[in-house]
Amino acid sequence: MINVAVRRPWLPLVTVGLLTCSVAAAAQSTPAAIEDGISQPLGGLVGDAARGKAIVSNRQQGLCVLCHQLPESIGVPLAFQGNLAPSIAGAGGRWSAAQLRQRIVDSRKLNPTSPMPAYHRTEGLTRVGTAWQQKPILDAQQVEDVVAYLVTLK
Repeated sequence: MINVAVRRPWLPLVTVGLLTCSVAAAAQSTPAAIEDGISQPLGGLVGDAARGKAIVSNRQQGLCVLCHQLPESIGVPLAFQGNLAPSIAGAGGRWSAAQLRQRIVDSRKLNPTSPMPAYHRTEGLTRVGTAWQQKPILDAQQVEDVVAYLVTLK
């Protein structure tokens, strides 16, 4: 048990030291990987929210609906929506575009046990059919389209 009544005059120095180290480490990180996201659009592309909405709701392309619940405005009956992952409704209010982009490109960078597929990673995957090897599930434009749609969901 920790006795909180004991004074620790060295604690502010440790706290300042840790803060200084974390600020220095953040300054050295590359701008493409800020915090838990990918800061720049893939290939410098601009996403289209309408195309992104179509990808998210498509059961053969984006497959998002297999695990996630979608906003009612998408028009997919609730019986055809998943409940294994967080709801997509409000995603733009919970995560930045950079954070959403990272989760779509390769969510396992954030959570190695995530069941979410790497939609834009092709290296290091196992059990991939021959016809799909070295091909991402979503190309860079499709990733940016999905990000553009998700950020509109506040």
